[in-house]
Amino acid sequence: MTDFLTRRTTMVDTQIRPADVTKFPIIDAMLQVRREVFVPDHLRETAYADAILDLGHGRMILEPRTFAKMLDAVDIQGNELVLDLGCGLGYSSAVIGKFSEAVVAIEENEDMAAEAETNLAAEGCLNVAVVQGILTEGAAQHAPFDVIVVQGAVEHIPEPLIAQLAEGGRIVAVFSQKGQGVVRVGYKTDGQMSWRFACNAFAPVLNGFVTERSFAL
Repeated sequence: MTDFLTRRTTMVDTQIRPADVTKFPIIDAMLQVRREVFVPDHLRETAYADAILDLGHGRMILEPRTFAKMLDAVDIQGNELVLDLGCGLGYSSAVIGKFSEAVVAIEENEDMAAEAETNLAAEGCLNVAVVQGILTEGAAQHAPFDVIVVQGAVEHIPEPLIAQLAEGGRIVAVFSQKGQGVVRVGYKTDGQMSWRFACNAFAPVLNGFVTERSFAL
């Protein structure tokens, strides 16, 4: 029988702590949440690998280091409402729910959204609500959000998401730039966004977050 607890501890000790992620709530959450529960059966043995896990349908679980660095940079507080975009089968939302007030998890694929809801309920994540909907449209009915976390790379952040961010709120995402990637945190002040570099990272660009190109003859 696979010792997933040992693998989870090893993940934190060899991937998270060496990446200078020191906030206890993040470390504790990633030690608690059973990553293997939130992947398809064929990925269970690689659930704690230092890699992006492809869940299918354009969804992924970001590599542990990148995900932890994003959470460290955006600094979610215990009284904050978080919008988790592209939750897949629920892993990211389960982690975020451990140290936030509540999480609204958005997933476009109907089957994945249903499975995420089942997984989260089974793991006792009672402060996470899964909403099946288009990622770029967010969840206006639950806004405003203190923090928005994007589970994948973007080339731009759509205006509807910025509109759903509370004044003083933050967005964290991996920004794709000519095949390279950087994590940035955006801060909303007087309705405008300002962005700060957090770290280098890579993730596939999510559908709907690609900047439209114009062609000239």
